[in-house]
Amino acid sequence: MKIIILGAGQVGSSVAENLVSEANDITVVDTDVPRLQALQDRLDLRVVVGNAASPAVLAQAGADDADLLVAVTASDQTNLCACRIARTLFNLPTRIARLRSMDYTDHPQLLDEDNFAVDFSICPEQEVTDYLKRLIAFPEALQVIEFAGGRITLIAVRAVGGGPLVGRQIKTLREHLPHIDARIVAIFRHDRAIAPDGDTVIEPGDEVFCLAATESVRAVTAELRPLDKPMRRLMIAGGGNIGFRLAASLEKNYEVKLIEHSRPRAEFLASSLHDTLVLQGDTTDEMLLEAENVDDMDLYLALTNDDENNIMSSLMAKRMGAHRVVALINRRAYVDLVQAGRIDVAISPAQVSIGSLLAHVRRGDVVAVHSLRRGAAEALELVVHGDRRTSKVVGRRIDEIGLPEGAMIGAIVRRRQGDGDERGRDEVIMPHHDTVIAEDDHVVVFCANRRMVSRVEKLFQVGLGFF
Repeated sequence: MKIIILGAGQVGSSVAENLVSEANDITVVDTDVPRLQALQDRLDLRVVVGNAASPAVLAQAGADDADLLVAVTASDQTNLCACRIARTLFNLPTRIARLRSMDYTDHPQLLDEDNFAVDFSICPEQEVTDYLKRLIAFPEALQVIEFAGGRITLIAVRAVGGGPLVGRQIKTLREHLPHIDARIVAIFRHDRAIAPDGDTVIEPGDEVFCLAATESVRAVTAELRPLDKPMRRLMIAGGGNIGFRLAASLEKNYEVKLIEHSRPRAEFLASSLHDTLVLQGDTTDEMLLEAENVDDMDLYLALTNDDENNIMSSLMAKRMGAHRVVALINRRAYVDLVQAGRIDVAISPAQVSIGSLLAHVRRGDVVAVHSLRRGAAEALELVVHGDRRTSKVVGRRIDEIGLPEGAMIGAIVRRRQGDGDERGRDEVIMPHHDTVIAEDDHVVVFCANRRMVSRVEKLFQVGLGFF
């Protein structure tokens, strides 16, 4: 696939890194020459220097015969203009735009074919906000991902000594929870992936990925570590787009304090938020944190645009007694460095938001793609089409499919016949080796290494006879 990426920032670089490894022809456009040079030195791709909304620059980037345009610059206006130009002048088939402002998404008619011609829009800030809300709902989690419209949840937790399943074989989970069907799809031990089977023993410190029906997730989590009490008191450091969105969505149900350095921004936040206490000050000011009782906080979230500030304020809050701390970190090398240390959860915004974009790029009918462990692994939700003649999976048992080593079908959501379209009537299946895949199944596949994703996609593609 020939892909043009507009913008070489954190999101654009992350998109390029994920797609270039899959034998795509990538061109990245940006006005920042050093940033483009650094990207080209690291990845096998082409770069073009110039304004992403210029017809001449798009032509130079190869828009005449490109398959996909991904407009993820920091400017909504540039992204929208680029999509319109790509459609009008170059008839470029698929156009994706990053839109940070809700003004555009609140009026979807602006994005249709007669206006800005955006096929799909993504908002990384909103996706990070939604992700943080899931972490708050599951206080013990390192990562929380939903599939099948929320019916299935994949949760990553760190095993703690004393948990009923810790120090025991995975197959004993069935003895502890006989009425709950759950699947441990992966274990990472000392940063190395372990393919789990029934005889695998879970050790303290293991990062365990569990897949279960959403209503059963907390019961499974309790097998691996003590459950934390529900969160009530939250402190947010940073009143940017993410901090503001998060406070606005939580303030009705939680006690929220928000610290913002800029006085004009703090005044705006105070007038826009109704039940949040807004404080103007430095997030690394120890006296301020102490005065605002950071030691009484269930969760401290460092969400400024400065990685170093987020790391330092999180470490300070943890040392001063905050029960759990989360830091937003743009540089992925920093994420790997601080995760599992004093900072409980380190989040890379680009890795959180990449999934919705990748879902539009993958081959086959891919509903969702989620990056796991800072991009090392992936989980996909695919819809199965065809019949036994046109599909390599329909009508076949899982042990007949030939999944690549390290890939696992963790769950299946199957529409019950005759029950209409009510989501609550769907059947959640935790499959075994003899489970047969049916047409229209939603299949959740876990890939311990993202390099095997393309092979999984090919398995689920239908043959030409299907059309």
